[in-house]
Amino acid sequence: MKKTSFLWLGLFLSCQLMFAQGAPDYSGGMKVKLNEDGTKYFRIISWAQMWAQNNGDRPNDANGNEQSATNFSIRRARVLMYAQLNKDFLILTHFGLNSLNADNMSAVGTGDNSQLFFHDVWGQFRLTDSHAIGGGLHYWNGISRANNQSTLNMMTLDNTRQAWATIGLSDQFARHMGVYFKGKFGKLQYRISVNDAITNNLQAAANPTNGATIYSGRRLLGSKEAGRTYAGYFDYNFLDQESNFLPYKVGTYLGGKKVFNVGAGFFLHPKGAVSLDASNNLTGEDVSIFALDAFYDAPIGQNGAAVTAYALAQFNDYGENFTLGQTYESGSMLHAHLGYVIPSGNTTKFQPYFHYTNRSIDAIDDSANQFGIGANAYFSGHHSKLTLEYQNTAYGNLDAIGTVTLQAMIYL
Repeated sequence: MKKTSFLWLGLFLSCQLMFAQGAPDYSGGMKVKLNEDGTKYFRIISWAQMWAQNNGDRPNDANGNEQSATNFSIRRARVLMYAQLNKDFLILTHFGLNSLNADNMSAVGTGDNSQLFFHDVWGQFRLTDSHAIGGGLHYWNGISRANNQSTLNMMTLDNTRQAWATIGLSDQFARHMGVYFKGKFGKLQYRISVNDAITNNLQAAANPTNGATIYSGRRLLGSKEAGRTYAGYFDYNFLDQESNFLPYKVGTYLGGKKVFNVGAGFFLHPKGAVSLDASNNLTGEDVSIFALDAFYDAPIGQNGAAVTAYALAQFNDYGENFTLGQTYESGSMLHAHLGYVIPSGNTTKFQPYFHYTNRSIDAIDDSANQFGIGANAYFSGHHSKLTLEYQNTAYGNLDAIGTVTLQAMIYL
């Protein structure tokens, strides 16, 4: 009897699989209907990205020992679930870990380095068929498409790191605590949010010194004066209309849609940064980030070929001459990537790609350049793929660093 029950349960769940981007033979995730017409349901998605990475320029460890050039890690392991009791209400939870490796693992999984945490927890109320309001720990970000990037369906090995422009500065891993509005007016989609800035950020132990700006406005000036952030992103869908049901932007449709979008966005944090004036008094500096971008993804002909292209111009002001870890700098950034799905009559698809990023950095009066060349092998769209990429990064007058990464990804 138990075996029969489990068999029927398995068949039931299998019949509820929901469509996802880029899979020719599998529609991932489990959508479980809670009533006959499917208006009450929950859906579960899970994915994992495993990396093998070679970097011959790794520095020695704290004891002066030479480090291995090749290392293994779990880049991401996530579980996402959302549910609707009716069309007016939605709740989403998303938890997982990032960049788990031998150096940050815990002996029994409970140490200070344990990385399992909630990425998203938010609820939403439908205002009309085209507009909604929500709140919680959310990913309805501003600035650009790349700052709202899904990690399920990226074309390049990973997102452009500097496009996630506020991670750990004003938010928890690209998620803010606050309220958002999202929707569309015809072909124009929008998302805007008002949020609390995080207090214990990446510079929670830093103090300003003469000539150095730090991102600690809420901690040093108080939440009333420097505790709020504002963000928005607007994109016009010229061709096929993209879904804005969830906030995660698709990286490549592999020719499954014909999309051309142009977008613009912003992030503002009044007095988010802090410096010292001539009398050594704390002075707040406004943080502002603006961006323009364009995304094109379309099939070419009838033989399975497709092209994906993205361009981003981002302008960062974290305060005068701000710099942190060669990742966040006041200055500007230009990024572009281009990929091509090679024609094939098989379910397996191959997609070579190229990306390039140039950043101007005010603090060092110099620039940083990064380029990468790689290829994806899709065995079942984004649900099962391998990615191999070589990336080269040069920062200012420092020696360039080259890294080769092989990624295996499974998405259910």
